[in-house]
Amino acid sequence: MSVRQTWIEPAPAGQSSAPSLSRQCELAGVTRSGVYRCWKGDTPVSELDLKLLRLIDAEYTRRPFYGSRRMVLSLRDAGYQVNRKRVQRLMKVLGLAGMLPGPHTSKPHPTHKIYPYLLRGVAITRPDQVWSADITYIRLAHGFAYLVAIMDWYSRRVLAWRLSNTLDSGFCIDCLEEALCTYGAPEIFNTDQGAQFTSTAFTKVLTDAKIAISMDGRGRALDNIFVERLWRSVKYEDIYLKGYEFFAELYRGLRAYFTYYNDERPHQALGYLTPTSVYRAGTGGGAEIKDHFNTDSSGTISAPLRSTEMVPERGTGAALLRCE
Repeated sequence: MSVRQTWIEPAPAGQSSAPSLSRQCELAGVTRSGVYRCWKGDTPVSELDLKLLRLIDAEYTRRPFYGSRRMVLSLRDAGYQVNRKRVQRLMKVLGLAGMLPGPHTSKPHPTHKIYPYLLRGVAITRPDQVWSADITYIRLAHGFAYLVAIMDWYSRRVLAWRLSNTLDSGFCIDCLEEALCTYGAPEIFNTDQGAQFTSTAFTKVLTDAKIAISMDGRGRALDNIFVERLWRSVKYEDIYLKGYEFFAELYRGLRAYFTYYNDERPHQALGYLTPTSVYRAGTGGGAEIKDHFNTDSSGTISAPLRSTEMVPERGTGAALLRCE
């Protein structure tokens, strides 16, 4: 159930001045049919759907290029006879889509401004040059949680993070404001085109701080590859191992994990240094995002490059995103 659906109330009898149901739905940005379902009561999530959500989340973390068709085959191989419609519905719950461009990739909010991607071909040479943010889904025993994190690209340090049980933009704004208050402003801030990040409230915080805004292309997971790899580490090194059941338990576990990730965990791409040491020293990090396509001087795009990998830059530990 959407939080905004709970804002809608039937007009009290005899009060003609109260906003109509249609007007309330228009102001809240929800549909009347959704509000009617909300009033009738939420449909509980079945145990099978919870299992499928966990399996889809794990498989997508391993293979973010999987769309619903391949996900159906993966689940059937695991012994679950599901159809594509069900998988599409569950992937929508998780906010997942295959990273390859296609007709079924998620759409940004229709009224929000979309900013261009600024980082293709840019060398990341210093801390606070580029930050990025992303959201991932975490399944609990009796519900869901959403995790947002902000990362410094040069050092891979997680600067701030927040948990929420809803997908509104509020917890993303809180996370951003914490990072800005603690570390100052980056030169560029990169996100995907999710409605939380394209909202006026979120982008206003960035523009007020004179930060250039960059947004990934739709369905282009590699445009934000460092945070995508953070999610893989978080899930395989902590969440899947511990199987958190409750929100408070998850919060405590993530707080301990991110301390370990920043201050103790050696990173191969950083020459086995820690993100905190690289961020503070201003050496040993860095990256360069190579163009995913062959683009000539006129901007014309020809055939896509065949493969992409991260390789350490000799002598510095910096990582290059190399395409061949």
